[in-house]
Amino acid sequence: MSDNNDEFWIRHALTLAQRAWDEGEVPVGAVLVHQGRVIGEGWNRPIGHHDPTAHAEIMAIRQGGKVIENYRLIDTTLYVTLEPCVMCAGAMVHGRVGRLVFGTRDAKTGATGSLMDVLGHPGMNHQVQIEQGILAEECAALLSDFFRKRRAQKKNERQQRSEL
Repeated sequence: MSDNNDEFWIRHALTLAQRAWDEGEVPVGAVLVHQGRVIGEGWNRPIGHHDPTAHAEIMAIRQGGKVIENYRLIDTTLYVTLEPCVMCAGAMVHGRVGRLVFGTRDAKTGATGSLMDVLGHPGMNHQVQIEQGILAEECAALLSDFFRKRRAQKKNERQQRSEL
């Protein structure tokens, strides 16, 4: 797949990440593509769904399995705005996702080399091809803006409480 297609799908994932932001969730979006067609989409929803597993990647993987009626997602590409965590990386291995393309790294919880390398571990029974850094600046900026605004809101709330 060409870099232009990778950018197209990461841009689509960014629109899904914006949905997460709009719902008060950490803005991460994911798109699962099979043979050039979307079979799964997701955005972070653990708060709204009261479900710690409701990460963008998991939501897209679940939907993709239902669409193709198979838990094995062979020959798929998962596009994500942020480097996946351990849970999401594990789901990719178990689901046999063929390729992962992500925007920006996650130094705190990234499981494809930042904190640890789940997908590159030689003991895994499936290897996922990884492409990283696609629209990294845009993906990182969305997250930075979200957390900057969140910190400002919390500061305002603390100030309002102290004035009471």
